Amino acid sequence: MAEEWARNGLDLHLGIDRVRGLRAGLEDALRTAVRDGRLAAGDRLPSSRALAQELGVARGTVTQVYEQLTAEGYLTSRARSGVRIAPRPRPESTVSVPAVSPCPPLPGGFDLRPGFPDLSMFPRREWLAATRHVLRTMPSTAFGYGDPAGDPALRSALAGYLGRSRGVLTGPDQIIVCAGYTHALRIICQALGGTIGFEDPTRPDYPAMAERLGLGVTRLPVDADGLVVNALAGEAAVVVTPAHQFPLGVTLSPQRRRDLLDWARRTDAVIVEDDYDGEFRYDRQPVGALQGLAPERVIYAGTVSKTVAPGLRIAWLAVPVGLVPALRAVLRFDEAYVNVIDQLVLAHLIGRGDLDRHLRRCRVRYRQRRDLLGRAVAARLPAARLSGISAGLHATLSLPGCSEPELLGRLAARGVVTEGIGSFYRDARDAPPGVVIGYATPPQHAYARAIDALLAVCAGDDGVAGAVPG
Repeated sequence: MAEEWARNGLDLHLGIDRVRGLRAGLEDALRTAVRDGRLAAGDRLPSSRALAQELGVARGTVTQVYEQLTAEGYLTSRARSGVRIAPRPRPESTVSVPAVSPCPPLPGGFDLRPGFPDLSMFPRREWLAATRHVLRTMPSTAFGYGDPAGDPALRSALAGYLGRSRGVLTGPDQIIVCAGYTHALRIICQALGGTIGFEDPTRPDYPAMAERLGLGVTRLPVDADGLVVNALAGEAAVVVTPAHQFPLGVTLSPQRRRDLLDWARRTDAVIVEDDYDGEFRYDRQPVGALQGLAPERVIYAGTVSKTVAPGLRIAWLAVPVGLVPALRAVLRFDEAYVNVIDQLVLAHLIGRGDLDRHLRRCRVRYRQRRDLLGRAVAARLPAARLSGISAGLHATLSLPGCSEPELLGRLAARGVVTEGIGSFYRDARDAPPGVVIGYATPPQHAYARAIDALLAVCAGDDGVAGAVPG
């Protein structure tokens, strides 16, 4: 069997059995390509003249093959449209294979999971304008293999932006651009080793990843003042969310900040500051980054996941000077890079002030949503406790006496998807029963109905939900 390429138009790999004859072999090769899905419905085939020339056969042979396969329903042929692959019926399957997705779509339901912004607020116009500018002006050399730590333009823009907006003391050479926060945490774990502490509660995937990378892991309690620093004992590093703890929503108190920095200096340990929701504060000016108090002890981690969109997969680290070589050494063998065009687009948006303007628009909308949620809970669930509401994009709703698994099941039956507080604790028995509400997640037109449906279930109302207080 000869394997041949048709290079005019589509690259077309055909295994032609010439022993059976050119026409029969070409017919079988094209049928097989369609059946196997290598040629999809709507794909345009080369003209009979072009394919005959490429395969070294008579044009009449190819014309006869096309006519036969058209008659069989494999191809369609129209004037000025050429020969194309015909639509094929999808084979019936007796096995149902569920789609696998960490963030499945919710048709007809309400998505109140924490950790997401309102994706409809993505700054499409600004991003498009910046992309056009970047593609017009970027040098051809920028398309080559760049610095694994990130494009210099973005690292420079981030150093200035973080210093001005979050009080981070760093320079471009200390910035490392990462493909999302999980990637950032992974390279930190690979560079540091030893034992690393995580807050309890926290996202369980993060300590699980550290354990999988071979680190020792401890879980440290959180109270109304944030991380309980006195629980630290022998860790080489600790990961904290001082601006807006996830999921409890508390802010690390000034005294705890001092205690944590004293611990790091005394034990020669590293603090990893996950600046979760640091840009969104509603009762006062955002709390400055912990890193600004001890840049030699704190690795600062930030991301666009909440401010712009998680799908961009852009995060960054501001690293103490002494740790830069260790993290860069890890990057030598890491392929999770952010594409250079998106890096330059973000740098352009920062430089023009577009990111700041976008954040101001987001703060207005999210504050309105927070206020509506607070009024609705006070009116319909007076015995419940809503906390973590002063900042960020989520709040915890504690419901004394409720069964969290039963509540989540009832919510799911009403099409409301959220997460239980207990899922973030090492031991769910330590958690107050209730749910974590991502109030930024639903699109604007569905937000009031989403909160209405949530509170109707929490209040035990099995009838039609009423209106959320305005």
